[in-house]
Order: sequence, then structure tokens, then C-alpha cells
Amino acid sequence: MEKLRFGTFIPPIHPVRENPTLCLERDLDLIEHMDKMGFHEAWFGEHHSAGTELYSTPEFMILAAHYRTKTIRLGTGVSSLPYHHPLILADRFMQLHHMTKGRAMFGCGPGALVSDAKMMGIETAKQRDMMEEALADILKLFRGETVTHETDWYTLKDARLQLRPYNNGPIDVVTASMMSPSGPRAAGRLGTGLLSMSASAAPALKVAGTNWDLACDVAAEHGNTMDRSQWRMIGLVHIAETKEQAIKDVQFGVEDWVQYFEDVAVLPMVPPERRGDPVAHLMDAGMAAIGTPDDVIRQIESLWEASSGGFGCFLTTDHSWADTPAKLKSYEMMARYVFPHFQGHNVKREESNNWVKASQKDFKASHFKATDQQIEKHNKEMEAKEAGKPAAAE
Repeated sequence: MEKLRFGTFIPPIHPVRENPTLCLERDLDLIEHMDKMGFHEAWFGEHHSAGTELYSTPEFMILAAHYRTKTIRLGTGVSSLPYHHPLILADRFMQLHHMTKGRAMFGCGPGALVSDAKMMGIETAKQRDMMEEALADILKLFRGETVTHETDWYTLKDARLQLRPYNNGPIDVVTASMMSPSGPRAAGRLGTGLLSMSASAAPALKVAGTNWDLACDVAAEHGNTMDRSQWRMIGLVHIAETKEQAIKDVQFGVEDWVQYFEDVAVLPMVPPERRGDPVAHLMDAGMAAIGTPDDVIRQIESLWEASSGGFGCFLTTDHSWADTPAKLKSYEMMARYVFPHFQGHNVKREESNNWVKASQKDFKASHFKATDQQIEKHNKEMEAKEAGKPAAAE
């Protein structure tokens, strides 16, 4: 696991009662904090209704975050392809790839909110097919191909981009997946990475390895190869010094989060009989690691085992359960104590520490011997001085 990367997936989810301008600014502050902590990736969502998930244009967030950070990579998480003409979206992203010096990543999906699609007159049942249709053409445009393709919702006629990727390097492209096989099939057919949403939920854990195998089988049929380093797993995390403190922290905003999924996202996270203590349900069901770094380590290890071979990056869902100071502290503790466990940061430190501890008997003996020798030397010099003659040369 020494190459495991870490990052965050920001839908975002902000209570409607809050100042939206400050919410957006606070999210950028978070990315700046993560960059200083050594996180590898951050992904920004796209939504257009319900007043909670405020990013209508993830590219804006990526560009703003780019100019406030140094190394963290930044992705659309995800661009909802049925909402855009493929040429315009591909062209806009290619400019972004240059402006971020290659740090921008392209995540795609069919669109999460039914309300978004309804406002544009898009049939929900068609969104997944529309996404795959558009993505196939976007990938061709990214590769520098000229595309002519007419569908029932867009037309491309001798379409081409003006730019190649920054430094002619590859563009990281990932396809979002929930629990159904459609996401893995699309990733395999089109040769993209995989972004597994809600990976720590029991149903998703159960099919993680199976879906990866499916993606690999479909990829082989189409001459592609799936790369586990391009597989992102997304989980729910909040860390504090103690489990009790972590539970106390998340009481700040967990109720808003639960209500959002009941009222807007039509994906209830807590059954009615557990609504009295949603935190206990999230922990009991294994959906969230709320506690110490050790609790998060165990969650990631469970995901690793379920993946039947590993993955490349663990992303925490940014959920605003805790207020800002506790939230930033959680990310810091992730970097301080979880990163080293999986990335081998302290292997040589531990080796050196263990060697010194195991050799203490010899080291102490050498120390005391050297001290005794210095004392003896000093005493001889004093005796010689008192006798009025120089001390014998050592």
C-alpha cells in the first residue's frame, strides 16, 4: 500500500441557512490546508438545484484552488456529461489543463440530482447512456482526433480541439460508479479510471471486487487495460484525539447531512428506526469511520480487502459534519497518522529506533566507559598540576 494516495471528494453539502459566499471561500481554505498537509487530490462536484451543493461549475473551483496551492491535483467530481455539449466541455477542460499546468483531472458521470435533469428536460432513464455517448467523443477529442457524430441530443461535425494536453501529457479521466455494473462497464469499454462512490457502504463493499473484475473483462474486450492506481475509493471519515471527541464533533452538522439525503438526494442514509442516533447507525453499519486514526486505518484496510487486489487512492467525502476547526483538525490527523501507515513514511525511522533500543546495553556501556575515561583523564591532569609537572601524554 506504500503508493496509496489520499484526497477528498467535495459534493459540496452546505446547509441552506449558511452564507453561500463564505461556504465557497471555506472550501477553498480547506484545499489550501490539504495542500500544506500533503494530500494528493481534491474533486469538486457539479449541481444546479436544491440549494445545498453549490458548485455549478467545478472548473471555477479548480482554477481558484490552483492559484492558492502548489502540488495537490484537482478534478471535476464529476462533470455531468448529459448537461453539456461534448465539444464545449472538452475545449473548456483543455484550457483548464493548461492553466493548471496539468494538475486538472476530468471526472465524469451522468448527473446525480433528478431535479437538475428535470430543469433541462432530460429523461433520467437516458442519462447513463447519454454520458457514455458523450464521453466516447470527449476522449477522442482529448486524443486530438477529428470527430463527426450525430446523436439525438448533440451533433459534432469535423469537431476538433485547438490545444493538445499540457506538455502533451495524459489527462486523468475517471468514470463515477455507485453499486451497479454500469460504471465499471463504461470505464472498461472506454479505458478510464474508476471513481467508486460511497465505497464504504455495505452493498458497495460487497460488489467492489466483482465490479473491478467486470471492468477488467470489458476492458479486455475493447483492447483496454484497467489500472488499479487509477481506482479511487470514497469513504466517510471524521478523526479526533478520541472516539468520544469525534462523536461529539460530528453532532454539529450530521443532522443536516442526513436530512439532505432524505429530502434531496433521494438516497436515505439512515433508516427511520435509527434516526434518533444517526451517528451510531453510520458507525454500526460500517459506513463511516468516526473516531481515531486507528478507526480510519481499519476502514481503509477493509476497503483494500474488499477490492481483491487494492486501489490507488482513498478519498474522504467532505461532509461538513464538524465545525471548521474540528474539520481541519480531522484532515491534519489523517495526514499525520493515517498517511504514514499506508505509505511507509516511517519504515526507516522505526528501523533506526528499534535498532537503537535493541542496542541500548552496548550503547550505555560505551557511554559510561567513555565518561569514566574522561573523568580519569581529568583527575590525572589535576594531580599533575598540583605536583608542578605536566601530565603524561595520553
